[in-house]
Amino acid sequence: MYVTIPIDELRPGMYVQRVNGAWLKHPFWRTSFLATEHHVQRLRDSGVASVDIDPSRSQETDEPPPAAEPDAAAATAAQGAAAPEPAPEPAAATVSPRRAPVPQADLAAELTRARRICQEGREAVEAMFQEVRLGRIVDTAAMVPLAQEINASVGRHPGALIGIARIKTVDDYTYLHSVAVGALMSNLARRMGMDEQACQEATLGGLLHDLGKACVPLEILNKPGRLEDAEMELMRAHPAHGARLLGESGVENEAILHMVLHHHERMDGTGYPARLAEDELPLLTRMSSVCDVYDAVTSTRAYKEPWDPAEALRRMASWKGHFDPVVLKALIASLGIYPAGSLVKLSSERLAVVLEQRPDLTRPLVRVFYSARLRSHVLHVDLDLSAPGCNERITGIESPREWGFRDLHKLWAP
Repeated sequence: MYVTIPIDELRPGMYVQRVNGAWLKHPFWRTSFLATEHHVQRLRDSGVASVDIDPSRSQETDEPPPAAEPDAAAATAAQGAAAPEPAPEPAAATVSPRRAPVPQADLAAELTRARRICQEGREAVEAMFQEVRLGRIVDTAAMVPLAQEINASVGRHPGALIGIARIKTVDDYTYLHSVAVGALMSNLARRMGMDEQACQEATLGGLLHDLGKACVPLEILNKPGRLEDAEMELMRAHPAHGARLLGESGVENEAILHMVLHHHERMDGTGYPARLAEDELPLLTRMSSVCDVYDAVTSTRAYKEPWDPAEALRRMASWKGHFDPVVLKALIASLGIYPAGSLVKLSSERLAVVLEQRPDLTRPLVRVFYSARLRSHVLHVDLDLSAPGCNERITGIESPREWGFRDLHKLWAP
């Protein structure tokens, strides 16, 4: 049984089960930890009014307990421990790309919810950008309900919202990109074994990661051609603008602030704005860099056609030094080797679009619709490649553009 106590009554050795109040404000990566003197002082300084403690896990001692939960800076440096007590390496270290979580909701029903979330999310992000352009302080707390909805949808059926958020026009990109990255971060956090609060933190960070683009002129954001050097310099200032805007709005969550400022860094130190390398990049920042790039390359942009999801993952895996290989492996495991919406060729010389993942990521549920041999459409058939007795298998990834399929998403998300 948990007991709620005022922050003034918190003592070292008490096990804090929950920090009461907005988690954007309190200074810890997680809310469950064994309190030390350092934690007690930081909580009091942060203005938190009360905490819930678990007496059964508390240690009655005058000495600081040896196994305290690190604060935000220490936790991010340690890449986000998987539990409040000392534990083995995070789940990401043993991620297997061969299995996927079983969806908890029907795909069609979740697609309907996903469309509503994307519409509301686009409007919310656009309104947030507009506040910045009008010179007002951003109310980041207003984004928390949206982050919760995204996180809940991903928990029910990850393929639905991630797939719908990827379908965006050039005009929608700036705003829906934030929604898409939020969904990708939620799914990736789940795959890496993070708890519910960490998943929500990752989701919110994804929603806010590109806030600084509100300070970039629209003609640069939407330019269809290559940016000039001066324009690129303005574009590359957006992470610093984003971190500044969040700081001005009262966000003190160190993991999110670091992610917003450094989501364009690379593991080999070739990114920007600070050319940070592997040892200086905490887990949430590493995750954001992978999710940001994946959505960018699979979306229609003013200056490029989108890559097929499966092709995007294959190319990203070939970019040595860009991403944490463990995090990228977890992303592939969370999306599937053939993500929803991928165009694949089957052993029967038919083409199909991937609908849903199955535990064996090499054998998803697909919708067959075209004969590659006859070059003609065929009657649509949904085929579970993992079903007993199914002799079909995927033999390769195909390019929708080369086959002339401009609206492939209408086959899997009608």
